[in-house]
Amino acid sequence: MPAEAWITGIGIVSCLGEGPDAHWQALLHPQPSADITRFAPYVIHPLAPVEFDKQIPKKGDQRQMEPWQRIGTYAAGLALESSKVKGDSGLLARTDMIVAGGGGERDTEVDASIMSGLRQAADPDVFINERLMSDLRPTLFLAQLSNLLAGNISIVHGVTGSSRTFMGEEAAGIDAVRIAASRIAAGQSKLALVGGAHNAERKDLLLLYEFGGFVLKKEYRPVWSRRENPGFAPASLGAFLVLEERGHAEARGAEPLARLSAVLSGRTSRDAGAVADSLRRMWNNVETRLQPAHCAVLSGATGTEPATSEEAGFLAAQPDVAVRATGSMIGHGMEAQFPMNIALGALAVRRGILFPPCNGAQVERAMDGALSQVVVTGIGHWRGEGLALVEAAR
Repeated sequence: MPAEAWITGIGIVSCLGEGPDAHWQALLHPQPSADITRFAPYVIHPLAPVEFDKQIPKKGDQRQMEPWQRIGTYAAGLALESSKVKGDSGLLARTDMIVAGGGGERDTEVDASIMSGLRQAADPDVFINERLMSDLRPTLFLAQLSNLLAGNISIVHGVTGSSRTFMGEEAAGIDAVRIAASRIAAGQSKLALVGGAHNAERKDLLLLYEFGGFVLKKEYRPVWSRRENPGFAPASLGAFLVLEERGHAEARGAEPLARLSAVLSGRTSRDAGAVADSLRRMWNNVETRLQPAHCAVLSGATGTEPATSEEAGFLAAQPDVAVRATGSMIGHGMEAQFPMNIALGALAVRRGILFPPCNGAQVERAMDGALSQVVVTGIGHWRGEGLALVEAAR
């Protein structure tokens, strides 16, 4: 029989605050904290104030990290602390780490100065070569950037088990969790730290998303209400989970926050009907286990089209299951969104209740019954789909 994967630690930071309690209280009293002025016309969800010294005590460590790495390293520390693994060198040496990372951050000041100087350069090729050699750190080669988060977590928190880093936006976060859970189920891992981080407060990133026409503009609306003005609201957030084989957790007296019973992934086009078909295939794998009266869906819908409308249509065909789109409250954090929603699902099943709908979105309804199961969906803005089943641990 596959080994059971427990969630024994949660570390989350976002616009709603820091840690499980702050997030739960904010979800119970939903007041979306979208910022529509700082990067106008783009809508973002900025990170709430964080004292990074609490989890990254050395200023030198903080200085050499980009913001997304600080966010992720901080969230990883919270997860290790939550699971009572932090500071235990024996456990940390056996902790496998799987990180979902983006392509790092650009130095926009250097970019701007090079572009400005290029106009007056007598020999543009020589000018660019000289500036690249003098202004950019050699460690910031693009293919290495995502690994820096895992490296910083290892340095700061002493996690010295195996390490893997996935790139690929939402799909990276989905597969990071899927691989971690699969390794535990197969007996290849007993203890794993898995998650990701995203910094949305970057002009260069907003520019890249704008090239594809993906960013929400001008005004904030809940995810399900963006059909006439589609797009996602980028979010600064970090989310890490400690996944643990049940026997290993019981042997050290660790308390489960929830059970991660299934994680599935897919990758389809955004042609008409493709997203609904992908969701249906994944849903069929868990449907027989669901108890509709005690089950809810936490959707990672982005607000981009046609994916969001297709997911809304699919979920409307499950009338007995309550739905919540977390992106309405925390925005969209790319690689970190799926781990974040699993964490929020774990908080909900542990308390046995579902938080209220956001802004009365039509797709969402109140839930009166006791909650014991949460289906987490993750539909990428361009590619990648995922589904996880989070259940109360008994």
